[in-house]
Amino acid sequence: MDKTIINGQVATSLSINDRGLNYGDGFFTTAKVSQREVELWPLHIARLQQCATRLGFPELDIAALEVDVDALIAMAPSDNYVLKIVYTRGSGGRGYAPPTDAHIQRIVRLMPYPTQYQTLAETGLSLSIAQTRLAQQPLLAGLKTLNRLEQVLVKQEAAKAPSDDMLVLDTTDNVIETSSANLLLYQQGQWFTPKLDQAGVKGVYLTHLSQHLAVHEQRVNLATLFSVDALYCCNSLMGVIPIKRLAHHDYNVDISKSVLTKALNNKGLG
Repeated sequence: MDKTIINGQVATSLSINDRGLNYGDGFFTTAKVSQREVELWPLHIARLQQCATRLGFPELDIAALEVDVDALIAMAPSDNYVLKIVYTRGSGGRGYAPPTDAHIQRIVRLMPYPTQYQTLAETGLSLSIAQTRLAQQPLLAGLKTLNRLEQVLVKQEAAKAPSDDMLVLDTTDNVIETSSANLLLYQQGQWFTPKLDQAGVKGVYLTHLSQHLAVHEQRVNLATLFSVDALYCCNSLMGVIPIKRLAHHDYNVDISKSVLTKALNNKGLG
């Protein structure tokens, strides 16, 4: 199952003048569909609206988006899927300046769900430290824009690394995230996550956890990661997965899973 609806019509192509293609002028979100329901849907809508506001897009037509999402899900068997929603500013001719009469493009795609997350949730996930560093740009920090070249470079490193994924720092050596997930730290009964006001993407699942757990945002360096009781990564597709190894440092996955299960059960999220 791999289907796409663009602006309410089943389609597979965009104009070569689209600003998303030419300048990365747009944003997206990726959600898990389970039993024909989009998990954390209100938070995904909030993310899209925040991106639109901060990037100067017109107000999004959420009702039209939901019609497209429902139509795609109705085409699929009842199973787990990946839902990707992309907005671009549409075609705008040559040059960076956005058109005054932008025709926003809404792209909704339903794809097969990855099979490896359930195994990783049991075994834990290993991380190497990426040489690629994220640039600091507070105007875009936290947003999931179409500008993902840094993550492409990180994934190229990951393909050659002896690990499942990469830990990514910024240019001043602050710990930020993995190639595609946020980080969650546990130390002496407290939950922490790296501050993302200069770089990185604030994920929907991290927002969800922060609504139920007291997760403190703070600057984090590598030394902090090596000293915590437990370390996790999370996003909307994988949920929360314990880290079993960072570089040459090992974490006790059984303890990590026990701590996480207890915390989630106490909040009715287990």
